[in-house]
Amino acid sequence: MAQWSSWEKKRHPDNPVIFMDVDIQGHNVGRMYFELFADVCPRTVENFRQFCTGEFRKNGIPQGYKACGFHRVIKDFMIQGGDFIKGDGTGCQSIYGEKFDDENFTMKHVGPGLLSMANSGPHTNGCQFFITCNKTEWLDN
Repeated sequence: MAQWSSWEKKRHPDNPVIFMDVDIQGHNVGRMYFELFADVCPRTVENFRQFCTGEFRKNGIPQGYKACGFHRVIKDFMIQGGDFIKGDGTGCQSIYGEKFDDENFTMKHVGPGLLSMANSGPHTNGCQFFITCNKTEWLDN
């Protein structure tokens, strides 16, 4: 409980907080909470938030991360997920169309547990994301 209280004191009051329940082979292993930095990247946050809640719909059908797996895990680097289109890291969708532009690079990959958008180059953000397992400063270049 102390960790939650400590984190809660540091968060920006206007930023949304989302959670993801994680299952491994049908067994619940826990819940991860993330503050989404809407004060820094509002378009990126809104895209991610709507995929978390299922608010975004395509042909009336909710699109998003519910029951979506992690398709890439690299020890001591990151875990990647969010490809609810194909499930293998090749799918791309955003609430703004297939892809959307980068907003900024203000936030840095300074340690484990950070949520970041995965993409295939400049201005190719969609639905995929990763969570850092360590400091990954080379991603900031």
